[in-house]
Amino acid sequence: MAKSKLIYICQSCGARFPQWAGQCGDCGGWNSLAEEITLGSNNLRQARMSGYAAAADNTAVTCLADVQLEALHRMPSGIVELDRVLGGGIVPGSVVLMGGDPGIGKSTLLLQSLCQLSQSQRVLYVTGEESLQQVALRAHRLGLPLQKLNLVAETQAERILAIAVREQPKILVIDSIQTMLTELLQSAPGSVGQVRESAAQFTRYAKQTGTTVFLVGHVTKEGTLAGPRVLEHMVDTVLYFEGEADNRLRLVRAVKNRFGAVNELGVFAMTDKGLREVTNPSAIFLSRSAQPVSGSVVMVTWEGSRPLLVEVQALVDESHLANPRRVTVGLDANRLAMLLAVLHRHGGIASYDQDVFANVVGGVRVTETGADLAILLAVLSSLKNRPLPQDLIVFGEIGLAGEVRPVPSGQERLREAVKHGFKRAIVPKANAPKNGVEGMEIIAVEQLRDALSSW
Repeated sequence: MAKSKLIYICQSCGARFPQWAGQCGDCGGWNSLAEEITLGSNNLRQARMSGYAAAADNTAVTCLADVQLEALHRMPSGIVELDRVLGGGIVPGSVVLMGGDPGIGKSTLLLQSLCQLSQSQRVLYVTGEESLQQVALRAHRLGLPLQKLNLVAETQAERILAIAVREQPKILVIDSIQTMLTELLQSAPGSVGQVRESAAQFTRYAKQTGTTVFLVGHVTKEGTLAGPRVLEHMVDTVLYFEGEADNRLRLVRAVKNRFGAVNELGVFAMTDKGLREVTNPSAIFLSRSAQPVSGSVVMVTWEGSRPLLVEVQALVDESHLANPRRVTVGLDANRLAMLLAVLHRHGGIASYDQDVFANVVGGVRVTETGADLAILLAVLSSLKNRPLPQDLIVFGEIGLAGEVRPVPSGQERLREAVKHGFKRAIVPKANAPKNGVEGMEIIAVEQLRDALSSW
């Protein structure tokens, strides 16, 4: 058996060192050396060859057509919006990473779900950051059922797994993975090696026993050295909290899901009784001014498996800088710069001497290209100080040649807009339904100039 040893690998350039140092000797990066376990170089080749031979003797090759398919059984989490981002419920044996800024509501959401699940399933909540009294105090304040929820305060991965083998829970929550440590490494909790190795042990336990494991991870503002991005390739599902901690709304987005759709969005509201589901998020995001204002337009974005109406705002003002500013919140800044160039070339409207600010109301981040047309109309509205109609919705992608391209699920977006009382829509011609939509005037456009002249 090859003897393992500790080495330190630079996370920037990959250089290896036998001892830790504050600066990498190859690339010069500071605090970039991470502790890892490796086999000794003299025995590595022999260990690999013997391992290959043993694996070949015990591993059978199966044809894809002969694989027996089994129905995927999901457990409801007790929170509909959480089930939505998980793809329909909790999958046994899966590993879910829930990331976000400290204080955003990760522990609160999992505690609410776990208290509901404990009434029908055996669960175990492992807290490494808070004491048992703190967790109990939060549960009492939220008015949650406490009788069947099992708690343990522990930070060593091996002890936690021993407790899990004894208790045999169906759901295991680790809060948080940054506080966990393993006796295999000597570094402090929160380092890259400790986070990765601890998560690997929990992942192996989940796959071997069929236990669902939730890992809570914090995102640091300096970067993601010890954050969830170290673990994204190891887990089955990655959920991220979006929005600011001082904002009442909390958005949970699935950025990776092996058992469901990605970019699915769950909307919650933080109250004194914990996180509450928002069943109609479009109504909250559309809390607009009573009077029409310039630079504001409503678009229909597609988030996961449902349409969502959000307000896009733009402010165009004279710039006194050599390089006018292009600032976005909830949108891609590079795409805004590209769209302004298209507006100049194919719309004849210049903004090279103007500061342009674009924002999506409510803290939603819109990443799809269907927001292009709405952004340009909001910019034009602010530039001309001419309000757009209150009952107008817009969506469509803008190409570099000035063409308006279709977006997926166009008819579903229009039907969602009709439910909220919108009467007019500017959409790509390819998204316009042949028989129209009852109660809505649809303006189908092929070129950007057609959209600019349609209002």
